[in-house]
Amino acid sequence: MDDSALPALRQELVRQGLDGFIVPRADEHLGEYVPAAAERLAWLTGFTGSAGLAVVLTATAAVFTDGRYVLQLAEQTDPALWQRLHLIEQPPPIWAAAHAPKGGRIGYDPMLISQEALGRYCDAGLTMVAVEHNPIDAIWPDRPAAPAAPAVPHPLAFAGRTSEQKRGDVAKLLREAKQDAAVLTDPASIAWLLNIRGGDVPFTPFALGFALIHADAATDLFMDAAKLPAETRAWLGNAVSVADRTELGPALAKLAGKTVRVDAAGSPVWFAQRLENAGAVVASASDPCLLPKACKNPTEQQGAREAHLRDAVAVCRFLHWLSVAASSGRQSEISAAEALLGFRREVDGFRGESFPAISGAGEHGAIIHYRVSAGSNRQLGLNEVYLIDSGAQYADGTTDITRTVWTGPGDPPDELRDRVTRVMQGHIAIATAVFPKGVGGAHLDAFARRALWQVGLDYDHGTGHGVGSYLSVHEGPVSLSRLARPVAIDAGMILSNEPGFYLPERYGIRLENLLLVQPADLPGAVKPFLEFETLTLAPFDRRLLRPALMTGQEIDWLDAYHARVLRTVGPALGDAERDWLAAACAPLGPR
Repeated sequence: MDDSALPALRQELVRQGLDGFIVPRADEHLGEYVPAAAERLAWLTGFTGSAGLAVVLTATAAVFTDGRYVLQLAEQTDPALWQRLHLIEQPPPIWAAAHAPKGGRIGYDPMLISQEALGRYCDAGLTMVAVEHNPIDAIWPDRPAAPAAPAVPHPLAFAGRTSEQKRGDVAKLLREAKQDAAVLTDPASIAWLLNIRGGDVPFTPFALGFALIHADAATDLFMDAAKLPAETRAWLGNAVSVADRTELGPALAKLAGKTVRVDAAGSPVWFAQRLENAGAVVASASDPCLLPKACKNPTEQQGAREAHLRDAVAVCRFLHWLSVAASSGRQSEISAAEALLGFRREVDGFRGESFPAISGAGEHGAIIHYRVSAGSNRQLGLNEVYLIDSGAQYADGTTDITRTVWTGPGDPPDELRDRVTRVMQGHIAIATAVFPKGVGGAHLDAFARRALWQVGLDYDHGTGHGVGSYLSVHEGPVSLSRLARPVAIDAGMILSNEPGFYLPERYGIRLENLLLVQPADLPGAVKPFLEFETLTLAPFDRRLLRPALMTGQEIDWLDAYHARVLRTVGPALGDAERDWLAAACAPLGPR
């Protein structure tokens, strides 16, 4: 962050006749992972978390994030320049309305905010003004260039269904809804629909662009021509037309009189505004690719199993390495994360990490989405908690796993073991849940918190998120959270199961596996039920558990899970690693 950035922005706002400006942490696709050219919030404030925004007014400014990043926000931003606020407890529109001058003109970039989000500022009584040119871009002297990685085919052996089949299914949805076309702004939807992948953003294989899919299944792709080599153009086929992104506005204008579906929560408001100005009817509805993409087909489900098994070999090798290295006093958060990455690089089909590894020792583990840097890196100490949350991208699946490990050699304190055990109980409650079809993520979230709630504890993040198939590690539309949208969980979805507990300045606990939703075979069931298949295969640290707190059913589940890990992963390990895994997966012990 440059200390001159905020004053320079205020000068630019005056030049544009604005009294304030909204700075989301988003690009024009409103996604979590953005290219360097769109990291406006980080450049302005210094905050590098994946969720947040800033509101800059002439006399004051604030930067907001959620519970995952509040500690990181405090560390990365200057309190002399910014109020640091929790975006749920102190919503930005309410704060802006309280601090903006009466009748003040608050600017926003219509390509960086959704219609739904903009509505919250309007509802707060603010006068919102769309800007044609983002004022931050005018003052960012060394702004990186836009990414230009090529889009490449995603083979049918991994995709499971052809693009033609997918486009036909989506077109049928549009016809049934009496809609003529749908705007697609989510790169994950475009990647899934057209069976392509790319390399435009870190950790997620996106090829950035936009698309229109019509009710006859014809699809228009708007992507820089340089990103589409001949092989990819041939892969797309004649039913997919390709145009430069500069042609997007004229294409929307041609939809005058048509009914066009736009995701009010997931697409930039620019699209709805352009369509309405052109005389089209905007139908506000979710991206039609979201649910079909989330419900993995049999090929994708099997790919996820195989990717997780290969990934498990790397994770178990790392945990064996850590069992020796952690007590040496010579390893750090960075070296541990690099060691895990090294083991993954030896795995067949590894394409990269699915997000930057969260490698937090001791008090750093309490920073929910801690990202180690050269400045924050510290050694792994003895007799403390180490949290490692990491994932990988493979062509056949995406992984995400968190383990909390005791470095030893001494015994963990009883209070810590109590907390870890309660988190483990919540993890098991989700893993073993059986529930009727139609249940949403908000219904299940409480299962994971029950053991913590019983002693007055909680955690400030959701219990689970969707995961893509060689796509985003954070995928909608379903999540396990009190704030989850009312979307039903369905067979084929992959969700994380990651309850936790965090004691600031002391330690963090999180235990995460990925789960595949499957139909449940319940004799006598009066309606369809669902259950979870656990995909992730790696031991939990038994030293951190108190069996006396657990029920017999919970111990049975954990012992069976560990037996499965040993049975499936053990044969792929070396002798020393296999011996360690056998000990790590031994039955929990007396009840």
